Amino acid sequence: MSAARDMLCDTARVVFAEAAKAGISPVEEAGFGLLLVPEEQGGFGGDWGDVNAVLQIAGVVAPDLPVAELIVDAPLLPAAAVSLMAGAMGQALALSIDHVNMRQQFGRALGKFQAVQQSLAVMACEVRAVEAAAAALAARLDGVGLDPSAAGFEIAAAKLRANRAVGVVTSIAHQVHGAIGFTEEYDLHRVTVPLMRWRGAHGHDAHWARRLGDQVAGLGGRGLWEAMTARGA
Repeated sequence: MSAARDMLCDTARVVFAEAAKAGISPVEEAGFGLLLVPEEQGGFGGDWGDVNAVLQIAGVVAPDLPVAELIVDAPLLPAAAVSLMAGAMGQALALSIDHVNMRQQFGRALGKFQAVQQSLAVMACEVRAVEAAAAALAARLDGVGLDPSAAGFEIAAAKLRANRAVGVVTSIAHQVHGAIGFTEEYDLHRVTVPLMRWRGAHGHDAHWARRLGDQVAGLGGRGLWEAMTARGA
């Protein structure tokens, strides 16, 4: 991560934490709406990698604030949702790991039980897959100049992958937390509730599965292979 992105992320954490308490105004004033605007036009001159990093932080710190709408145009909101979901899922995993390492049952930490470890391993795989999908999507969008029509395959694949991970991540997180995970006093619901909302926002599972399937069917076997290898070149 570059020094500029490090500084951007540090600023985002502070601003989003304040905005979560005070409302959306502090986020607007901080200039995150200029993140993708070129420097010569008075903007930050960032790329989608910066957007991905900032939105993952928003997914952790301020999931209820419309940060994505400030940064990207409407056609790219499905892509932004993937980054938000990746951040929120990562936070759900972190909270779950902390909880099972602290919570004692039958004289030892919950995290020492093999069944709990296996559940968290499944959860971690889902979280890392969504993070990888968000990173790959960011790279594609940077490569095509943030043109959503040129990254339609990646947007569909990433949003569908993130959507399908939500059920696994939220169910395991709440299973290992037990009843405390549903309380207002505990932070887990602050990320699991938005995750369920983002799953249906900007296209639910069936919508993106159909979009992705149509694209793959249209390419054919040879065409799909050529399209995939060209993206990896």
